[in-house]
Amino acid sequence: MDRAELRVSVVFSPRAGEVDQVELLLPSGATVADALVASGMQTRHPAHDLTALPVGLWGAFCERSDALRDRDRVELYRPLRVDPKEARRRRQQAQRGARRKT
Repeated sequence: MDRAELRVSVVFSPRAGEVDQVELLLPSGATVADALVASGMQTRHPAHDLTALPVGLWGAFCERSDALRDRDRVELYRPLRVDPKEARRRRQQAQRGARRKT
């Protein structure tokens, strides 16, 4: 690999349990926005307006204009439909109900 290239992953989860990950080689000085365009995510997921979603690097929010470093992981964050605490509460109630029936 040439030192002028960066290895970057772009990750998006269009729905629970599904992950679309793309590995890219980008020129040094590339930005988060460059990685998003090169990934082709918007083309593969036209139902989502990816330009409106928040982005991050390794779980920390960032700006699309931020420069990338080698082996960065760019993440697109879709809005949550259910509060994670509420989802856990519902799963526990369902499990309790299933145990009582047996």
